[in-house]
Amino acid sequence: MTTSAPSPVLPLLARGLAAGGSAGLLSGLFALLVAGPLMDRAIALEEEREHTGQALALAASLAHGETEVFSRGTQHFGLVVTAVVTGLALGVFFGIAYALLHRRTALSGGDHWMRALTLAGAGFLALSLLPGLRYPASPPGVGDSGTVGDRQLLWLTAMFLGAAGTAAAWRLHRTLAAAGRPAPVRHSAVALVLLATLTVLFLLPPNPDPVRVPAELLWDFRLLSLAGHAVLWAALGAVFGWLGLRYDPAAGRGTFAAAARPAG
Repeated sequence: MTTSAPSPVLPLLARGLAAGGSAGLLSGLFALLVAGPLMDRAIALEEEREHTGQALALAASLAHGETEVFSRGTQHFGLVVTAVVTGLALGVFFGIAYALLHRRTALSGGDHWMRALTLAGAGFLALSLLPGLRYPASPPGVGDSGTVGDRQLLWLTAMFLGAAGTAAAWRLHRTLAAAGRPAPVRHSAVALVLLATLTVLFLLPPNPDPVRVPAELLWDFRLLSLAGHAVLWAALGAVFGWLGLRYDPAAGRGTFAAAARPAG
């Protein structure tokens, strides 16, 4: 009588939850401490512009002495909580993707560290960098509430195209490697696929809302927003890979021994 090997999905999901929660907390703190002042400035500018034009009922309520529904402190706390929840969800999908890509060695016998970092880098490229180049982040309070649905649809489309292009580049790289093609050919092919993906992304309609904030503030916010995504993905890959080494001591000893061995 034979027993089947236990599925790697459940332990990988637990690892993904731990890594995602940690990554979400780090990215949330980064957004709060580094990008938070820029968000506050952008919100203040938008409220001043709307108050001058007498376009918001909120401005009228504040003029009568009413308070905001949520204070800035509550909003800051909600920002961190939202980042953690997003990280947890992302960690679950990360664990599932890792299990699908490395079915036989997902739990043991593999280079968990480099695999996790590679997958995190691909995730950042597909779901953050490529869509972000087409539709850069805008500060909160910027944009017409009537176009939220259109903007969300455009962003989801950009994420889908980014993921499809990255997957196609990865598949092409593996096919060329199996055919024995040299590294310059493989890397050039990947670069061409990603360039084609970016070209398709820029064929999508532009952002429907004008951004009425100073150019310097907008540039700084967009750079910090992209940096926040980088923190999220880097922390996710690093914690997930480190937990993989802890779960598989043999692979961990081999990895650290190879890293500590002097060259030559």
